Amino acid sequence: MPADPTSGKSVQNTAEDDRLKSATEREVHWKRWGPYLSERQWGTVREDYSANGDAWNYFPHDMARSRAYRWGEDGIGGICDRHQHICFALAMWNEKDPILKERLFGLTNKEGNHGEDVKEYYYYLDATPTSSYLKYLYKYPQAEFPYDHLVDENRSRNRLQPEYELIDTGVFNENRYFDIFIEYAKVNGEDILIKITACNRGPEAAPLHLLPTLWFRNRWDWGDEYERPQVVQVDGVDGGVLLEMDEFHYGKRWMLC
Repeated sequence: MPADPTSGKSVQNTAEDDRLKSATEREVHWKRWGPYLSERQWGTVREDYSANGDAWNYFPHDMARSRAYRWGEDGIGGICDRHQHICFALAMWNEKDPILKERLFGLTNKEGNHGEDVKEYYYYLDATPTSSYLKYLYKYPQAEFPYDHLVDENRSRNRLQPEYELIDTGVFNENRYFDIFIEYAKVNGEDILIKITACNRGPEAAPLHLLPTLWFRNRWDWGDEYERPQVVQVDGVDGGVLLEMDEFHYGKRWMLC
């Protein structure tokens, strides 16, 4: 029990102190899984294979849902292992959007009147150093997400004018949005509980589809000697769904829903 240098009194170690110590001494890999999943992989220089080095136009947000990344992945409120082989994040759909809400939307540096800018509302509410507990909040409009309107309006403004934000579009009027909380809590270095809570803040009932998504970063189509990972559903589980993963780096892992 160490002493507080300012008072001379002994200070009780917390559970997180113990986790940090065991992680440093490599007894338990508390930091193997964490919030390492990118929020925006599209438009980055890592994914730029253009002839002129124009990463933004070569791989914009609009293409991210239909093209494979090479060097990373992205998602909303997600986690992954430290090598980003196995990824988990939440996708959503309000039955109004033309696409699933799978990643944060933003303007490229040529689309915004003040350059690159994310046009979303999301908050990191809590976290421990070992990611033994994480809490994230995403605010999802019940109306159709105004992708084109945000681009057109910001592109038309000059640098002396204010930016046009998501809240300026009116999609949050009358609180017609969902607060979606995503929480992660670790039992140990490998056993992770995931809890997703959606709250309708609007005055009326509204549809919302929550799509927890598990996937692997593609390391096998680029010439690397990796076997393609597999996921199969295990039968005979009462009251839930059990998925068994077999991944070249970590072997077998399971996800119970």
